[in-house]
Amino acid sequence: MNEASNRAGGLGLVDAGKPESEVSEVILDALRTVYDPCCKEKEISVVDMGLIEAVELDGEGAKVELVLTSGWCPFAVDLLSMIQDKVESLPEVSGARVEIVWDKVWSPDRLSEPAREKLRWLPPPAAVADREAFIREARERALASRQRRAESAWEVTR
Repeated sequence: MNEASNRAGGLGLVDAGKPESEVSEVILDALRTVYDPCCKEKEISVVDMGLIEAVELDGEGAKVELVLTSGWCPFAVDLLSMIQDKVESLPEVSGARVEIVWDKVWSPDRLSEPAREKLRWLPPPAAVADREAFIREARERALASRQRRAESAWEVTR
């Protein structure tokens, strides 16, 4: 499931002017600006990572269920806070709570297609016309990167 499901089913409105499904979409759109700390440099949101399991609405605000990529995720507390802060900043929502779903396992199947593309380390083999040249250039880039890091480390120790 790449998008959060709205399992609120008749729990009422958070904003009397908007139906639940619209408020859920507003929440999901807002969460598209909250980046997974592990993927922030690639600008992959918690929605695109497939971390949002559900958005439920009730008389007390919104409940967001979160699936972690690992039960040992070092950013779990940060994610909970970032998501809660973002949802509570929305005028359509009176309050929010974020809960971790411990009995669901995250897998790469939960990634959105844009997230898959951003996380792809290598192009599909069929897209590489000259594979030998591709490997040679990749090795050259890796060697140059290692040399820059070694030179930088050497300058720091001087």
